[in-house]
Amino acid sequence: MVTVVVLSPFLLMFSFKESHYPMFWKVARILSLVLVYGMGFCLKIQYDQITDRNKSYMFCPNHASLMDAFVLIALSKNPIVFVGKKELVKIPIFGFFYKRVVIMVDRNCPESRKKVYESAKKRLQNGTSMAIFPEGLVPTENVVLAPFKNGAFSLAIEFNMPIVPQVYYDCKRLFSWDVFKGSPGVFRIHQHAFIETTGLEMDDMEHLKQHVFKLMEDDLLSDEKFMNDTNRPNNEREFKSPL
Repeated sequence: MVTVVVLSPFLLMFSFKESHYPMFWKVARILSLVLVYGMGFCLKIQYDQITDRNKSYMFCPNHASLMDAFVLIALSKNPIVFVGKKELVKIPIFGFFYKRVVIMVDRNCPESRKKVYESAKKRLQNGTSMAIFPEGLVPTENVVLAPFKNGAFSLAIEFNMPIVPQVYYDCKRLFSWDVFKGSPGVFRIHQHAFIETTGLEMDDMEHLKQHVFKLMEDDLLSDEKFMNDTNRPNNEREFKSPL
């Protein structure tokens, strides 16, 4: 809370103009690092490939915890613009900053989805990347990986961005929506080799989506700690997260 109070004026200052977004990102990254490490976690990352600071990417992590977004921000020195649900604007304090820096989409409105492309064109320059949690939701904790939505893959093809699959093994286990579990520990992250989209067309989107899904699912299925937590008893309850 102290960190949020101290950094909020700077987040506010740098959230009014799109040209200030790189500075906003630096402050958000400091906040994320303090939150992750200050709460008793540390990051252990396996990189199959490193990002180029002058290129734009589409980051696609699996989604199982409130900590996922903070982990992604903490990992990336380059600014990333998130595409997220319009409903999250309703969250107190978080929603105030969210609506200023995130490209919001109303999934029930085709016109809203078109505006995502227009906003993306303005933001994707000077090494700014995008991030979408392709599951589109936080699934119940007995689910390994929920089916992917199309958004991340259509945007990646549209703007010729390489897809960066990221697998988070421990966020669900250590910082769950289930208040009866969790503890400090190590967040292990696997950043897979990038999947190029140059030369692909929209007709290739379904194949691309399934390829990324299979890559990430196989990685999660092979991780003993993740699967032990996923298969624990009474793990099918619906935890009411705002995500």
